[in-house]
Amino acid sequence: MAGEGFKALADPTRRRILELLRERDMTAGELAEHFDMTKPSISHHLATLRAAGLVSDERHGQNIVYSLNTTVMQDLIGWFMGFAVAAEYDSSKGKEPSHE
Repeated sequence: MAGEGFKALADPTRRRILELLRERDMTAGELAEHFDMTKPSISHHLATLRAAGLVSDERHGQNIVYSLNTTVMQDLIGWFMGFAVAAEYDSSKGKEPSHE
């Protein structure tokens, strides 16, 4: 799960899509208005984010509305925080952080 999430977050376009979805749910067309790229390219980015579990989609009539999946974001943040806590603990003990 974390690997797919990190892969998805590696791209600045996908990070911007997540920022936009943080503001409100949107269709692919609404998201595409914020970028200078084709709609198929936006769809590819959305598919990557969906595969990583970072966004979910729901059909509303003829439209598919995308929304941010905050649970997966919280899991990724928790994963990062585990490293921060371990590094802080190691530094307080005068040790180099472990790279297990």
